[in-house]
Formats: sequence, structure tokens, C-alpha cells
Amino acid sequence: MHKVDFEMVEMTLDVMKYAIGRITHPSPELGKPKKEAELKALVGETITEAGIGGEKAFQLFKDVLVKATVPIDHPRHLAFVPASPTRAAVMFDLVTSASSIHGAYWMEGAGGIFCENEAMKWLVSLTGMSDGAFGVFTSGGTAANLSAMVTARENWRKNPKHQNVKGLIITSSGAHSSVKSMAKVIDCDVLLVETEEEMTAVALQEKIRSLDPQQRHRLFAVVGTGGTTNAGIIDDLSGIAAICEQENLWFHVDAAYGGGALASTSSKHLFKGIERADSITIDPHKWLFSPYDCGAILYKQPELAKEAHAQDGSYLDIFKDEGAHGFNPSDYQIQLTRRVRGLPLWFSLAMHGTDKYAWAVDKGIELANLAGKLIQEHPLVELVREPSLSCVLFRRKGWSPADYTNWTYKNHREGFSLVTPTKYKKDGVYETVARFCFINPDTKEEDITMILASMEE
Repeated sequence: MHKVDFEMVEMTLDVMKYAIGRITHPSPELGKPKKEAELKALVGETITEAGIGGEKAFQLFKDVLVKATVPIDHPRHLAFVPASPTRAAVMFDLVTSASSIHGAYWMEGAGGIFCENEAMKWLVSLTGMSDGAFGVFTSGGTAANLSAMVTARENWRKNPKHQNVKGLIITSSGAHSSVKSMAKVIDCDVLLVETEEEMTAVALQEKIRSLDPQQRHRLFAVVGTGGTTNAGIIDDLSGIAAICEQENLWFHVDAAYGGGALASTSSKHLFKGIERADSITIDPHKWLFSPYDCGAILYKQPELAKEAHAQDGSYLDIFKDEGAHGFNPSDYQIQLTRRVRGLPLWFSLAMHGTDKYAWAVDKGIELANLAGKLIQEHPLVELVREPSLSCVLFRRKGWSPADYTNWTYKNHREGFSLVTPTKYKKDGVYETVARFCFINPDTKEEDITMILASMEE
């Protein structure tokens, strides 16, 4: 065996040992960031003319660099929207990369795309969308929201009266930041329905009626939220759908975080009306236990997305020949080059079954309700609002914003937990509060109790 081959075998074994250890260890070290200069001093030059060798590079990663990261699946990582990919999904993410499948066109990636589509059928079935609805996996909610908005705008511009007109979108003040950012990308304006809770049909109707004739002419879409990132709040999807149908507006639902609860047996009813959406964003890498990066965009009429996104090019013609006939994911979203990022979800679903997924999602909701109960029983903390989905907002009595920040950094510095503060608006005033977001079914009651106890110090 050639020396280079032997080294590659050894390197492969080392990587697999690391992966096995990581997959089988449910509570990895809760790393913390270091300044760039500090990391540079610890690892030195890693990109050189001759190379430093795989063994040294991997050792630097294990001993230094990975310890400057926060594992998203730590049971006491309850900040932002964490993630908890199944061991099966993580293992198959390795397989996905090793298989080197280009997932843009059926001609190159038929087997992998078939698997993605099987998982997509399940996602669509959760929403209750009508026959013919389908979707494609994206890099995340931002790419999914952008793909939906491009599709909505291009469909709107089929009307000659809307050619060369700058579009307008209405969404709520609680909508995810990507909705507003992606509107900038497609050069359209956003109007907000100011609300401290869900966007209601009444509030939306009032906003539409307040538009001047030019604004109403520019309005082409409404974006509802199926579980806000900050508090798990679900808009009045049914009422909004009715208004969009009446006003001939595209109805998009950003359920990147909350959409996972469609698999729940206890909370699916909260999403009534989502089946009437023209497009829906769901991120399996959030609450459906897939590794980063795996988002999804679902369309009521996929052919409209194809009209908006399909790319032409002489070198691409071969993919459209009869011999390559099949589903081409690149035709339905903004990315041409793409990995088959839905494969880990497919494998995990195939391995565990959908009942296990329902149990795991329900577990997050149970943990949120349990945390709410523990907070109500604790003398020093109190709920800001009732838990919604898997989010819990609560305050430490007597604390200032600086106290929350110091508490967060102290717990993180000690490798204990990562729970961050957020802001919640009530009666027109923003207040700094603490926030839990439960995704990981490995989180225990003891973890919640210990985190609350850390606020007593």
C-alpha cells in the first residue's frame, strides 16, 4: 500500500472514531468562543505551502478549535432555536458527504433526490396542503423565505400592470428578521402590523384598508408566522388565509421553527389554516432533528416556483432531455448547486418512524410546560407569558438587563449552560427577560431546575 493510501486509511479511522464518540456522547463539552488572535496563537499557521499533515490538523481541531464552538445539541443549550439531530441523521450526514451526490438535477442525483422527495411527501402531508402541493429542501429558512417571495413576486408580475412596479409585503412586527432582509434582496418594501402577540385577521384587514391606492396596487403578499422565534407565537393563520383569498394576495407562512410542531399530537391544531397557504417554510434542522443545514420550502402550486426559478444555459440543456426526465430541485428555489441535504432526514425517518418524531416534538412542548410550572413555583422568577410551543419567556424579579447578561456569560464561561436573554414588548415597552427554547428530548427536569437555581446567586 502506498504511503499516502495508508495515511488516508489512518485518517479515516481517526475521523470515524471521533464521529462515533461524538454521536454516542449526549452531553458534549459546552465550548465557548475565543478571540481570533487567541486562536491564532494556539494553532499557529495551518495553511502552508507544504501542508501541516492531516494528523496535526485534526489534532488542532479536536484539542483547540472545536472547544471554541458551542454544540447545538447540548441538553442545556436552550438559547436561540437550538437543534438536536438524531444520531441516525448525523451518521447519514457523513454518508451524504461521502457519496458526493450533486442534488440539483435528477440526471445526476436521482437516487438521492428520490429519498429527499419521500421525506418531502411526509412534510407536505403534515401541513394538509391540497393535492399537487410539493416542495424542495434548501439551506435554511432564509433561503426558503427568499425562494417563496421570488415566486410570489414573479407570479404577481404576470399581470402587465405590475411590470416594473416595486412590490410590497405585509407581515407582523414579530416576523423573523429574514423576511424583512430578504425583501431587501428582491427590492420590495415591507409594512408591519404592529402587534405584541399574534397577527390577527382584524389587524391585517385594518392595515390593508389603511393603504393608499398606490400602496394597494403594489401589495402582492402577506407573510404569516407559524411560531415566532422569540416566543413561539402563531398568527391567526385561518383568518389571514381568508383575507388573502379575498384580496387575491399570496399567503406565505414562515414556520421555520414552529413547523416542526405539525408532527405533534398535542399542538398540530394550533396551525389551523396553514393548509391554505400558497407557500410554507419549515426548517428540519430546527425541530425535526436534522443536522445543519436543512430547510424546506413547500408550494401549493410548485409549477409557479418552477416558472420563477428554473435556469437556462447551454450546458444545462442535457438535464432537460427525456433521458434525464425527473424532478429537478434546482428548478424550485434560488440555488442551482446543492447537496442532497434532505437525505439525513429521510434516513432518520426511515429508521425511527414518524411516531418517534411525534413523540420527540411533543417532548419539547412538555418540557416547556414543565418549565412554566417550575417557574410559577419558584419565589424569585415569574412567567412573562404562558409557554407557547417550546418557548418560555420569564423574568428574574429585580434584575436589570446587565444582570441577565452577566448571568448568561457566567453560566457559559463555566461550561454549565447557554441560556440567553431577549426582549419582550408589553404595553408598548420593551423589557429584557430570560428565554428557554426546548428542542432536545434529552433535556431533563433536573437541567431546568439547576438553571433556575443559578439565578438565585
